[in-house]
Amino acid sequence: MMKLRTYLLTSVAGLMLALPAQASCFADYKAKQDDPLKLHYGVIELPDTACANKKAAARQIRTRLEAEGWHLLKVQSLFDENGLEERKESAGKFFLRF
Repeated sequence: MMKLRTYLLTSVAGLMLALPAQASCFADYKAKQDDPLKLHYGVIELPDTACANKKAAARQIRTRLEAEGWHLLKVQSLFDENGLEERKESAGKFFLRF
């Protein structure tokens, strides 16, 4: 029984290591609130399913923003973790907030 358990644990660990690492996907966007008018620029992390194109990303971002009373104006770009640092200061408090 102990050998079977060790074999299963080793097999599962091996399969997990063999899976390709998922690259993170991020987008920068512009959003607004009305009455009074407020605008913001932000950076958001997205699931892989939303990274195929800006339209897919916009659906995901819009859902998250609208839950907090914001309206998506535009998805600026999609990028990986290499683009995070250069956008951090510009996004300010909206850096990875949603």
